Amino acid sequence: MHFDPIYMIITVIAMLASKFVGSRLQSRFVEYSQMPLDMSGKEIAEKMLKDNGVYDVQVISVAGQLTDHYNPAKKTVNLSEVVYSQRNVAAAAVAAHECGHAIQHATAYGFLKMRSNLVPVVNISAKFVPTILMIGIGLAMTGIPWVLLAGIVMFAMSTLFSVITLPVEFDASNRALKWLEQTNVTTGIQQEKAKDALKWAAMTYVVAALASLGQLLYYVMMFMRVRNRRS
Repeated sequence: MHFDPIYMIITVIAMLASKFVGSRLQSRFVEYSQMPLDMSGKEIAEKMLKDNGVYDVQVISVAGQLTDHYNPAKKTVNLSEVVYSQRNVAAAAVAAHECGHAIQHATAYGFLKMRSNLVPVVNISAKFVPTILMIGIGLAMTGIPWVLLAGIVMFAMSTLFSVITLPVEFDASNRALKWLEQTNVTTGIQQEKAKDALKWAAMTYVVAALASLGQLLYYVMMFMRVRNRRS
């Protein structure tokens, strides 16, 4: 598998795209961190939650950079230290985006529920998929494709998770940008920069989903080739 040129092309393209998007996200975050606002990320998050009638979610600070996330189990909006305390466009965009997820949870947003339901399945399959695929590919080369098929089905769960993540992330960003604009937390060029920051954040999920789809198609084509040889 590791020496298959098609697999190598898919892997290299995915790695390069991920590196490019990650680099642009980092540079945009640094740039927009230089655009000051009157409110900190913590204050923005607390106000957005309150304005949307969400009172049972706590805003807390966590270590690291770009480690921001919403924890539905604990109902906490976790903001990285710089986002939590700083007052700038980048912090505002990230804080509002994570609150978008909290609002999704509070309003039972369909795609978020679907993604949450897949988490246990994906966590389990992730432990076994690499081994099953490796064994399956080896057996497929000897004319036994069914272990590979099992690996493909399990890998497809991860791909589905990546795809379902896209509307979840885009919707959270849309909620964030709409609120930022309506409340005048960001105006004019600030709003445009907040939109750009969230666009590059979303692109990381787009790249991950496309890479997963590419790998899935590769495994499916391999299975079809082996099965066709046997028929």
